[in-house]
Amino acid sequence: MSDNSDLLFQNSYYIGNNFNTILYGVQLVLYVMTMQRLVRTTRKSTADKFFIFHSTATLILITIYVAVESVFGEEMWIVNRDFPGGQGAYLATFAAVWYQTMGTTASVALNLLSDGLLIYRCYIVWSDFRVLIFPGILYLATLGVVELWASGAPHSDFFAGLAAHLGLAYYSLSIGLNVVVTSIICGRLLWYARTAKHYLGADVSGAYFSVAALIVESALPYSMAGIAFLVSYGLNSEISILFLSIYVMFTAVSPQMLVLRVVDGRAWKQNQMTDTSTTLDFTNSSRGQTNGSSQYVSGSTKDDGIMVRLETMNKTDRSVEDVGKFSTSGDSASHI
Repeated sequence: MSDNSDLLFQNSYYIGNNFNTILYGVQLVLYVMTMQRLVRTTRKSTADKFFIFHSTATLILITIYVAVESVFGEEMWIVNRDFPGGQGAYLATFAAVWYQTMGTTASVALNLLSDGLLIYRCYIVWSDFRVLIFPGILYLATLGVVELWASGAPHSDFFAGLAAHLGLAYYSLSIGLNVVVTSIICGRLLWYARTAKHYLGADVSGAYFSVAALIVESALPYSMAGIAFLVSYGLNSEISILFLSIYVMFTAVSPQMLVLRVVDGRAWKQNQMTDTSTTLDFTNSSRGQTNGSSQYVSGSTKDDGIMVRLETMNKTDRSVEDVGKFSTSGDSASHI
């Protein structure tokens, strides 16, 4: 490694550690918000318990990763600043130190947790096990045991030699899984958003199909960061360590955003889309009072048999301006 490339690598490592601390703060805020909502629930369901476990495990694993990278940076830049050959030589000598292997293990475990949650959400959106066949095969191939062995072996280097080649294969499969699942989820939501917009209008369909909802539901930042890291890692670029830091952090942040959305009740639910019937509830708070009336409009469709019902109602404790429900069925006519 030349002096210029080593300098670029060291700067990328330093900036990556700064991104780690920033995104770790975001992760802590999301975790606290999630726990506050789950703790308030007196009778916790199985899903609530799962989200508590998933969120806590994610926080522990990302804490290990951030701590390891910070400690290694301190050892390399401060404690051993006079190491013979400089910081590049220190990195090559101690890249496989035990706590670095622990940090790599934490990142692999994070991938498994995050990808598992994404596959589960893919099933929720589609309600069809057949769409999980290919992602499931990729998931089994991303256990990362071989990568951990190669990167943790004595005198090995995550960014060079056998560990780098095996790492490229591992991350290609893992990030490929992210992209596949994200595309499947995005495709389904975009198709349904178009249908909802056609029959209910943009304002009503936006409750479930906004840009922010699409990004969170599909964990898009997780996949995009993975692609950026994979390209730089495959090119053996010195800035790959920076994109690796961002990618690992979004392995925790993106799923936590999704869990918070589910806990808040704003995420896509399984009973909202099935093979034969789909129900969507859109609720917008009104600023004024209504007269407690309901409006019904009649119409018909040619092929898809979609029934739409729009109501305007008022209650003493809250007012609802628009509530739209529509379901797909085999009938060719619809009454609203």
